[in-house]
Amino acid sequence: METPCGIVASMTATPRPGALGAFGPAAFQLVLLRRMADFQPDLAEEARLRLGATLAEQREANRRWQAMVRSPRSRGALARYRSVLGPPASAARRRIGDLECEALLWPVPLWPELRFEVLAAPDGAVWNEWLVRAPGARGPVLETAADLRPWSATVDEVARAFAPARPMEGTAPTRWRLAFTASGSPLVAEFTYGLLQRVSPYSAL
Repeated sequence: METPCGIVASMTATPRPGALGAFGPAAFQLVLLRRMADFQPDLAEEARLRLGATLAEQREANRRWQAMVRSPRSRGALARYRSVLGPPASAARRRIGDLECEALLWPVPLWPELRFEVLAAPDGAVWNEWLVRAPGARGPVLETAADLRPWSATVDEVARAFAPARPMEGTAPTRWRLAFTASGSPLVAEFTYGLLQRVSPYSAL
C-alpha cells in the first residue's frame, strides 16, 4: 500500500520525542500531527506510531509548543523555529511582489520529500510557515479530483494544477483553504500546515 507523501516505514534514526529533554524536531513533528488529526485521525495515528511516540507524549509535546508560542518571554517565531529545528538546511532571499523576504527550509523526516518552510521578513517577523515540496523532489500528478488524496499535495501544487484557484480564509491559524473546479465540480481543498487534508464539494461548506 502506498504511503501518503512518502512517510518512511522506519523512524529508527529519529529519537523518541518522549526521550528528549529539550523540545526538538521529533516533538515538533508530533505538533504537526496533532493538528492534522482533526482531519485525518487514522493517518496521524499511523505516523505517530512510526515516530514511536505515545498519545501522552504527543499531548505533552503540544502543550510545550503552545507554552512556547504564548510565552510573554518568547523571542519571536523565527527564533523559536531555529531553537527547535536547528539551523535550516537552506536559506535564500525571495521577492514576493514588492516585498523581499528570506525563505528558510528544514527537513521533516516523516515526509522525506517535503520541507518545512518559513518566510521571514527582514526584521525577523514570520510571514508564513508551512510544508512545501523539497527542491528537486517530484511532485504528484494532479489532473482530476480523484488525484487529490489526503497528504498527497501542498497548497502551491493544488493551486497550480487547478488554476485559477481562489484562496479562502482558513478555520484556524495553521489551516488554509482553496476553492477551485476539478472534474467539472466546484470544490474546496483544506490544508493543515500546507499539506492537503481533504476535499469537499463547495456547497457543503
